[in-house]
Order: sequence, then structure tokens, then C-alpha cells
Amino acid sequence: MKIAFLALLLATPAWPATTESEARARAVVDELAARSFPRVHERFTPQMAQALPLEKLEALWTAIVGQVGPLEEIESARPGSVPGSFHVTCRFANARLDVALGFDGDGRLAGLRLLPSEAPPAWSAPDYAAVGSHREITITVGAAPWELPGVLTVPVTAGPFPAIVLVHGSGPHDQDETIGPNKPFKDLALGLASRGIAVLRYPKRTHRYGREIAQQKEPFTVEQETVADARAAVAALEGCPDIDRKRIFVAGHSLGGYLAPRIAAGHSPRMAGLILLAANARPIEDLAVEQLRYLAGGSPAGQKALEEAEDGRRQIQDPQLKPGMTVRFLGVDMPADYFLDLRGYDPAASAARLEIPVLVLQGGRDYQVTMADFELWKKAVGGGKSTELRQYPTLNHLLMPGSGASSEREYLTPAHVDGPLIDDIARWVRAQP
Repeated sequence: MKIAFLALLLATPAWPATTESEARARAVVDELAARSFPRVHERFTPQMAQALPLEKLEALWTAIVGQVGPLEEIESARPGSVPGSFHVTCRFANARLDVALGFDGDGRLAGLRLLPSEAPPAWSAPDYAAVGSHREITITVGAAPWELPGVLTVPVTAGPFPAIVLVHGSGPHDQDETIGPNKPFKDLALGLASRGIAVLRYPKRTHRYGREIAQQKEPFTVEQETVADARAAVAALEGCPDIDRKRIFVAGHSLGGYLAPRIAAGHSPRMAGLILLAANARPIEDLAVEQLRYLAGGSPAGQKALEEAEDGRRQIQDPQLKPGMTVRFLGVDMPADYFLDLRGYDPAASAARLEIPVLVLQGGRDYQVTMADFELWKKAVGGGKSTELRQYPTLNHLLMPGSGASSEREYLTPAHVDGPLIDDIARWVRAQP
């Protein structure tokens, strides 16, 4: 599997900061780590190619790796202060550095620097997480070779407790689903534990085992990315004495919500219910086009990115697409198997067939998953017993409040998951038999 595939996992459109520029920036760093120097050099502007010839690029990166060790993980990416620039925060074996990249209007690489990493503002607990209300237990999710270190946040009162498994959006997220200075899964875990509900969170397989996944040759689909580990997390909770095994819920954010009906459909015994947090009901490739149209703003670079996304969608939806083929999507070559696996999957219809309670929560300022998805969920499950749908006019894709038009830069401002939304989750869970 090509390492560049992991860059796309970081940029698929069901999670924040899904721009062509970010996908391109992450792909450059992946190519450097893989020593694909000719591929990087092909991205250069003529001026950049003259200033940094291929042999000099290779020597420069080799010298850097000799000083700080090999690249172990891309932690995050954020827009720079100059339009078209991105800072990719990288953890090397012996240092943490930002790879600063600048792109021209045509998406060509015009600048490349390594800088000391600027740590995001320190996270602090939200006011609604009562001090001393919870304890944390280490719990293993799954089995070798893909076992994951989970954290179960449990109320300090007497159990057994209802419990929620948190399932990530797209990208190799850590257990907190950290995005810039924000940790939405940690907010949810502490807030819900303060309200009498246990929460299990764990790092995504692509976060923990990114290098191993990149090296394997088997087809990679959402089954390996998300579904199998979410089911394993539910199974782990079923064996915990503090947990009421008949009241285990799955809460999926974004892509995690999109896949939640598939997770529940393959699990026995039946899960107690699903909580869909800013969950898309439409295919990934459709959302990518919609998001880029929102972000394009009429700029030439934005329009070009939109056209490329539309071309990627055509490739994905081509009836002639076959396993083993490659799709060019969001500037990255991606195995066709990933998309073929999702062909014909209708999450809203799947949820309706499950006949279990569903809670759908949607932010009104979310430009990544919009009210169009909310309406599809409503049409499919709105009449179900114990099913509830709520929208929050001020919330963005991270379920955090704000004002005005939402944008990817908003995710870099410290905030917390909305307290009233957490109250609604807790109330709904407690109401289920």
C-alpha cells in the first residue's frame, strides 16, 4: 500500500480541515519519509527546482533524519499565516518539528522549511466536567497484531453504568480525537462521566499502526480502519464488571457516525442504541465536492481543487472501477478497494433496519456535514421508538459553539464540546430501558 494513502485518510471529507492543500502538504511529508525524492521534486515550481536540485533535496533530508531520527508520526497540519502555506507537525524519533510548506496558485511547491514545532495551547478541562466525578481505567481494545490501548472513563459512584464507545471521524486520530488545541472525545468522556455514564475511547488503528498499515499488501477498507475495532471496543466493555452490558451504546462522530449502522449490524448481542454526532448520510466523495465548493470562494486555486475533486468523484463512481485499481482523489492516489467496499452502503436505511434507538445530533454551522444529511437521517429513522433528532444552530463540525460562517481555521481556536449537547446525550441514554 502506498504511504500516500495515509495522507488521504487524514483528509477524507468527514472530518475537519479537509482541503486539497492539506492533503497535498501531508502527501509531501509522506513522500519525504518514504525517500520518494523524485516525486517531491516533480511538485516544485521552476524557481524551487533551481534553488533545490534533486540531489540537494535528498542530501538535505538525509542530513535532517541523521540528526533527529526517522519520522514516526504526522501529528497534525494547520494553515500557515501566509495564504497557500501549511505547517505539518511531525514527531521524529528524537525531535518534534514543523515541516513548513508553501504552494503557489497552481498547487506547486514553492517553499520548504523545517522549524521548531509550535505546541498548540494547552487543553484544559471544560467547566461541565465536575472535579473528582470520575476515574480512568486502562483497557485493551482488540487483539494482536492490532490491539489498542483504550481508556475507560467511569463515574466514581456505584455501578454498573450505561456506557458509550466513541468512534472517530476520518483520519488517524488519537484517543481524544485531537484537532489543534481541541479534544472533543476527551470533552465527551469527562462530561458524560460527570453525568453517570461510562465512556470508552481509544486511538484509531491508523494512528497507532500507520506504518504497518502502509506496508501491508491486503486491501484496506473501513472494516480495518474503523468497524472491526469499534466492535472490539463493545466486546471489551461487555466483560467489564463496572458496565451494564445490556446498555452499551456506540457514538460515532462524522465518518464514525456514517459507519455506526454497519458496526451495529455485525455485532451480537445487539447494541443498546446509536448516537450519531455530525454524521454524514451521503457518500464520502459527494461530501468532498460539497466542502470544496464551500471553501473555494471563487479563487482560481479553489476552483481547480473543486474540479479535481469532481474528477475524483467520477472515478470513484465509474461502473468500470475494479479492485486493485487506483483512484486519484483529493490529490492523492488511493486504492479503489476502499470506495468499492462502500458502494451501495446506505447508512440511513441500514439504521432503520436495525430497530434500535437512535439519537441524531447536528450542528447548524457545520459546513462539512450539513442539514441535508440531518434530513436524510430524519426521513429514515425519525419515526422510530425512542429515536430523537436534535439540531444546534451555533455548533460547528466539532460540536463546539461559535458564530458566523464556519471555516477550517475555527478548529484551531481552543473550545469545548457544547455542554447542553452533552446533557442531551446523558438524558437520552438514561431514558433507554
